[in-house]
Amino acid sequence: MTYVAATDRYDRMPYRRCGRSGLLLPAVSLGLWHNFGHDRPLDGQREILRRAFDLGVTHFDLANNYGPPYGSAEENFGRIMRSDLAPYRDELIISTKAGYDMWPGPYGEWGSRKYVLASLDQSLGRMELDYVDIFYSHRLDPDTPLEETMGALDTAVRQGKALYAGISSYSAERTEEAARILRELGTPLLIHQPSYSMLNRWVEPDLLEVLGREGIGSIVFSPLGQGMLTDKYLDGIPQGSRASQGKSLDPEFLNEDNLARVRALNEIAGRRGQTLAQLAVAWVLRDPRVTSALIGASSVPQLEDNVAALDRLDFSPEELAEIDRYAVDSGINLWARSSGA
Repeated sequence: MTYVAATDRYDRMPYRRCGRSGLLLPAVSLGLWHNFGHDRPLDGQREILRRAFDLGVTHFDLANNYGPPYGSAEENFGRIMRSDLAPYRDELIISTKAGYDMWPGPYGEWGSRKYVLASLDQSLGRMELDYVDIFYSHRLDPDTPLEETMGALDTAVRQGKALYAGISSYSAERTEEAARILRELGTPLLIHQPSYSMLNRWVEPDLLEVLGREGIGSIVFSPLGQGMLTDKYLDGIPQGSRASQGKSLDPEFLNEDNLARVRALNEIAGRRGQTLAQLAVAWVLRDPRVTSALIGASSVPQLEDNVAALDRLDFSPEELAEIDRYAVDSGINLWARSSGA
């Protein structure tokens, strides 16, 4: 059945300016890190992507090694682009990344020019796209000059294979350095993608300060704390969950101290008329330097629940103060080594 996008898709989604650029991003974007590989039925993926666009989610975020297996999320997204979303290409922001391991040998990961540009060509081939809107350096390479990695992003933009350049998980200091290099090359740094949640506040204050000063946007990933900031783990680890499968959520994170914080935050969410997940998304968006919150979804109802966070974005000073009692760094930042701090 031919897909026709909802006519009211832009009526309720707020769009935020990405730093000082001309680009607007939806307040909630959809990431394809999990649930879009060959281990999931394509029809379910299609339903999620269709519904996301109908809700005004115009930004879909990928990386070369999303799956499983590596590359399969891009392949599946490419199939759905061709069958459903191709007529709307100019209404979409599609991003991908290079930095983590993708293929064997010395040229299959990190930040060399060889790897970064080869990876982008492979990603475009898998998605059957002429260009992506944003191309990221997925992590800092401590052994490659930053000038080389940023130079590769600049080349990708100048070749027309990407419209904008981004970085992910870089420290404040290395972000400032990357911004300077790209500015001198004539390709401004559009956006930074860091992990950020009520249990992982490493971006405060240094990184957000740099982003605000440099006019760089941000899209925060794992705003739900790898799933901890949902009602899923309030009473233990359910079968089939990320923690039970060892997928980016270490069961050791679910210790009594962290669970006590999560339960307290869940009570605050209930008093606000929100689910814990909705509170978590709304909370990261409270800062105007955060352009978009990047969520995942394994089903249409989960997607709809998370997007509904946008119905209540206001916080009183008293609510923020109470949240701060429990929203503390909880040792769950899996990407700290990637920042180059």
